[in-house]
Amino acid sequence: MQALLPAGWPRPKGYANGVMARGRPVFIAGMIGWDAQGRFQTDDFAAQARQALQHIVDVLAEAGGRPEHIVRMTWYVVDKREYLAAGREVGKAFREIIGHFDIAMTAVQVVALIEDRARVEIEATAVIPD
Repeated sequence: MQALLPAGWPRPKGYANGVMARGRPVFIAGMIGWDAQGRFQTDDFAAQARQALQHIVDVLAEAGGRPEHIVRMTWYVVDKREYLAAGREVGKAFREIIGHFDIAMTAVQVVALIEDRARVEIEATAVIPD
């Protein structure tokens, strides 16, 4: 995997502008912050983000992948201010669960998510090396 950074561009904080990788692609559906039984334990944004990230890693492991194989994430948040306010805690969870920031990422605010209590939904793409 190689992060892509055009000459003269500043290095982005917390993500990569683009990623190039070879191998077997794994596409992970949007994960939300409920537990493995489909129950929310909290309405806290950072805690839900942590749980969603852990779900991504768990699904990826089923394909024989690890967090360092993640090349892309899209975050859907219901409140961008809540997302920004939780930045420090989300960053800590990201470092603990994912561990690296050479991932092409997008975050968008949406009107709502399908599950009413969900504060964030994260989908991911990974490429497991051949």
